[in-house]
This record gives sequence, C-alpha cells and structure tokens, in this order.
Amino acid sequence: MSKIELSLDEIETTTAKALRAHGAADWVADAVAKAVRVAEGKGNLICGLYYLESYCQQLVTGRVNGAAEPVVSTPKPASVMVDAKFGFAQAAFSRGFDRAIATAREMGTCSFAIAHAHTCTSLGYFTEQIANAGLIGIGFTNASAVVSPPNGNAAVLGTNPIAMAIPAQDGGVTFQFDQSTSAIALGKITMAKAAGESIPLGWAVDSAGKPTTDPSEALKGSLVSSGGYKGWGFGLMAEVLAAAMTGSVNSLDVAGLKLPEGAPHDLGQFYLLLDPTVFSGDAFWARIARIVDAVAAQEGARLPGSDFVMPATVHVETNVWNRVLELSAGPDA
Repeated sequence: MSKIELSLDEIETTTAKALRAHGAADWVADAVAKAVRVAEGKGNLICGLYYLESYCQQLVTGRVNGAAEPVVSTPKPASVMVDAKFGFAQAAFSRGFDRAIATAREMGTCSFAIAHAHTCTSLGYFTEQIANAGLIGIGFTNASAVVSPPNGNAAVLGTNPIAMAIPAQDGGVTFQFDQSTSAIALGKITMAKAAGESIPLGWAVDSAGKPTTDPSEALKGSLVSSGGYKGWGFGLMAEVLAAAMTGSVNSLDVAGLKLPEGAPHDLGQFYLLLDPTVFSGDAFWARIARIVDAVAAQEGARLPGSDFVMPATVHVETNVWNRVLELSAGPDA
C-alpha cells in the first residue's frame, strides 16, 4: 500500500480545516487537531487520522457538539470539574487544564474530572501534558462495552484505558504509559478484519464465550481483559472513576464510538494530578533516578515512553490522506 510523507504541521492544519468544515468551532477544531497530530507523530494510528472521518460524521449528525462551551467548576478546594456539554474531550480538558494545574500546585493534589464528553481517544495525550507541567498525571476513562468478565460471554466494560506520566526534574517526561485494560484495543481487531487477517488467541472470545482467532467472530463476541481477572479489576476501577465519579455514562449504555448517528457519547475522564515533592521533597527525584538507572543498565531495556523525540514528518497511507483532503473540503464536496 502506497504512502506519502507529510509534515505534522500539515496533518494538524488539514485536520483542523476538516473539523471546521463539518461544524466545529475554531478553538475546538484546533484542540482536537493537536491531539491528532501527536497521535500520528507517535505512530498511534488508531487515535490519529483513523478517527477523523468519524469526528466529521458525528459533527454533522450532532452526536458530538462541535460548538459546545465547556463549563468549569470547583466543587471542592482540591477538585476541578469540566462539563463538556457533549463536546470533544480535548476541548473540555484544555478549558480546565490551567485551573487544575494551579490547584495541584497549591493543594499538593487535584482531582480533575471531565464529564459528558466525546471519546478522548488517546488518554496518554492528557497525562503527558500534566507531566510536562511538572506534576504526576494519572488518568482513567471508559468506552462502549466490548469486554466481558472472566468466564463470561457478554460485554460489560469498555477497553477502559489507564495512563500515567511521571515528570522529569529538569522538565519534560521521565516515563509514561497508556494502556487499555482489555487484552487489545478494539481498533486492532477491526483493522485485522479489514485486512483479512486472523487475530492471536487471547484477544477475544466469540458470542458463546469461546476463544477465537477470527476477527469477525470476535466482533460478534467480546474482548477479554489483559491478564484475565487482574486486568478486569483495573477495568472496573477505570469504570468507577470515569463513569460513576463524573456522573457520565456507563460502558454498558453507550453505543459504538464510531457509529455516525446516535446519542452523544457522554463519557467521562478522571485525572489525578500530584505534586511529586509534596511528601518526600527531592527524595522523589532520587527514587525515580534509581529506577531509571537500573533499567538503563540493562541492554535493550527501556522505560515506557522515555527518550521519545517527536518527528517532523511521518508517512501516511495515500488513501487515508486522500480521504482527509476530501473531508477538509466539507461534507458536500
């Protein structure tokens, strides 16, 4: 399949143009386009341009409100909440971010809730911003139900990712991770189906609860949790924090995230922002350095998300980029 080399600047600009052409406000389009840029730059294709057509379709049908103005509040001194008003999570996060950072610096901690939002797509995109501000960022979100409980055959939870980013003493990020609590992201299975490929055992079960390598049967069935009951526990934790704590929707009650029409996603995201030195002072940095050094001493080992340098250009499949250009011309093009 042919590919074209593109600058991340062009990807961001064209993405924002497409979103505006389908009804997003300028500042909202810019917020979402920045997230798409980072996803493409990091090779996280499922959270990049792969989602753009869905965003545009749902802007037109009203499943996401591209003109929503989020409402930021402070329910308690160390808590910040943003009601996304069924708009994009990226935009809602940006509206509450500065207040959440200031709160964490003053109080030592801040619980930061985003309620009634469109899917945030890449959770690590947000925790990385927290770490770049010098704080520990921990995040949780949920999604439409695709994961069944251990020994079950009916989906109850979403892929329900968790993410964590640790700041570096001299600025930037020491390490970070962003991972679904399911064995694999649903997009990996839909991509395998589209490519006519099988999937490994351990990713999913069919509608009868039996392990399968057929992506079509997996899509009729459900995903399984990463690490069995251990991953299921983390998925439940994400569900409690993202849905129950924010008053947003349960995974059970939101339809497929990429379906063009339907009720708004109404999903929640929940973040903990922590001042890394509030209890131990500079001992925090010494403890982190101990881990960093121990990993660095092992050839071929590395901490997740460490030493990443964002490229200026990436290669995008030509057919994908052609569709992006069509979207940027508007819904009637």
